[in-house]
Amino acid sequence: MSVNTAVIGKTYPPAHYAVGREKIREYAKAVGETNPLHLDVEAARAAGYNDLVAPPMFAVVYAFPSLWPVLFDDEVGIDFSRMVHGGQEFEWGPLVVAGDEITTTVSVADISERAGNGFYVFASESVNQRGETVCSARWSNIVRGA
Repeated sequence: MSVNTAVIGKTYPPAHYAVGREKIREYAKAVGETNPLHLDVEAARAAGYNDLVAPPMFAVVYAFPSLWPVLFDDEVGIDFSRMVHGGQEFEWGPLVVAGDEITTTVSVADISERAGNGFYVFASESVNQRGETVCSARWSNIVRGA
């Protein structure tokens, strides 16, 4: 296996995501979340929020569309038939609520080869309409060698 380290540092165009109330509810229900801040507008407002609060891992919903271009970039060269998920790391900022507009930018943080396997790390930064970083993340994938 040969990896292309020349693309380390490459940044992709930002992806935009409008956070919707029903998407938050659907996500919360899908993951078994019962906190009323994620399901009940009145409970969220009573707690001081403008609208429903997104669960922390909702970051995958608004950030993942920005990862598609890097995953399918021929220069990066990921072989999906051999790819496995390596891990994710998140650092959260202010809470995301329904009505927020999130812009996520992704870059290639690292690519390396070890024991014939390719290791791909992508970094994303998601910013709300006020310019606050709501989530910084690292997404790791491993491409198994032949």
